Amino acid sequence: MTRPSRWIAMLLCAATSAAGAFDYSGTKTLLAITGDGQRTPIGTITFTPASGDTRQFSIRWRHEAFTDHFLSMREFKCLPGGPEISCQVPYPYAQPGTVAPGQLAWLEHSLLFLHKSPAEFGAKLWNGLYFALREQGNTLVGTPQAVDLNAIGAPPTRLDVPPFGPAQRHEVPAGARWLRQLVIE
Repeated sequence: MTRPSRWIAMLLCAATSAAGAFDYSGTKTLLAITGDGQRTPIGTITFTPASGDTRQFSIRWRHEAFTDHFLSMREFKCLPGGPEISCQVPYPYAQPGTVAPGQLAWLEHSLLFLHKSPAEFGAKLWNGLYFALREQGNTLVGTPQAVDLNAIGAPPTRLDVPPFGPAQRHEVPAGARWLRQLVIE
């Protein structure tokens, strides 16, 4: 292969891989994938340009997909059905609301949930779910990791650093949670 042909091949390869990458612009659908295979739209996420590769994001929850539960003296929006109730937990502190390819921590912190059995009383904040996002073609797929949401009961020392780093998250065995994945497409 001559040098110009190699250059053209590299450009075509880059264009093909870029076409299959997640597009951090516009409005995307946020889906909850549950243990019975249901794909329930639970919101939309809008990405707008910030600076360089950085994008601002905003989430609009689809409240009709949730049921209201009064747990531990507080109202939670929870996904109904299945052997487990999954409740969305808003991140309670100011944060930049930004993402960039490979830098999704603030979006992940905006997608916190807790899980409980229908028979349990109250919110068990140590049963937190953090959805670690990864690009899978033109979608972002979040798989649950266990976190103790009590860690955000008081403001973190630095509001510009996501509090749930890799050391604060723990793997969840595949299929252990009713809310299997969050998908952004």
